[in-house]
Amino acid sequence: MVLVIAEAGVNHNGKLSIAKQLVDAAKASGADIVKFQSFKAKDLVTRSAKKAQYQINNTQNNDSQLKMLKDLELSFYEQVELKEYCEEKNIEFLSTGFELDSLNFLNSLNLKRFKIPSGEITNLPYLRLVGSFNKPTILSTGMSNIKEIGDALQQLYISGLNPSQITVLHCTTEYPAPLEDINLKAINTISKKFNVDVGYSDHSLGIEVSLSAVALGAKIIEKHMTLSKDLDGPDHKASLEPNEFAELVKSIRNISIALGSSKKTISKSEMKNVSVVRKSIVAKTNIKKGELFNASNLTTKRPGNGISPMRWDKLIGSVSDRDYFIDDLILNNDLREQ
Repeated sequence: MVLVIAEAGVNHNGKLSIAKQLVDAAKASGADIVKFQSFKAKDLVTRSAKKAQYQINNTQNNDSQLKMLKDLELSFYEQVELKEYCEEKNIEFLSTGFELDSLNFLNSLNLKRFKIPSGEITNLPYLRLVGSFNKPTILSTGMSNIKEIGDALQQLYISGLNPSQITVLHCTTEYPAPLEDINLKAINTISKKFNVDVGYSDHSLGIEVSLSAVALGAKIIEKHMTLSKDLDGPDHKASLEPNEFAELVKSIRNISIALGSSKKTISKSEMKNVSVVRKSIVAKTNIKKGELFNASNLTTKRPGNGISPMRWDKLIGSVSDRDYFIDDLILNNDLREQ
């Protein structure tokens, strides 16, 4: 089954009450996990760090990145309460830690898994700490090339993880991500190169790219969720509202069922149609007992419960053992086996 992560991120705008509403919406949508972000702004960015262009566009103010992130913080105490709320609602709580103190705090919460964001893929101390937790780990790979992914995986392995514990998410770090930059085929490249499970962290608009990723074999889909795209904040515009997220989950579940296995066989639902749709060898003309079967007195027609047309060459030239009328199924006992 595809694991679906509702990325609430910082779409709570720094308010615990909104964060809980996002938990409710994620649960109602059918998501498996609701994910937030844990950070202390002062430990994450310098006072001079600039906002990304999409952050400037979506926040519509000239605040520094530090000020923006400070306004989006949830305290550790609030995150404990949020995790407890997720447990009450029976949905897995996950949060991405963005610096070492937050990682250690999250580890104290006994999370089921850890998520490494794209921006930390080249952060050696960060990778070593996550690896030391020895928990299933999701690695996002936005803004990275294949060598950087390999280097990050190597550090996680050295720190104690093994490939079976890791899922690598292909990702394009832009909000929204333009279709021409998404390059979904990289999912297969990552899978073959590193022999790990792969998934997709989707920053595109709509749901079609996520669904395509599922068809390509993604084991995890992560997508931003918001209560409203009209809210002020850096990520709301590239997020799905609750009804859209529910449609995403429903579609992912349907595609997962439809993908089935790699084995090609006649399905249960098809069996009843075989004799209706396939053809049998039948008499094209009236045929007398003792007459030779040939292309002039035989043809193929539905239904398919007689001799298969694939036995045509074996029947041609043999002797009819009875009289046939036009459209009669040929019943040569030696050839009845299909």
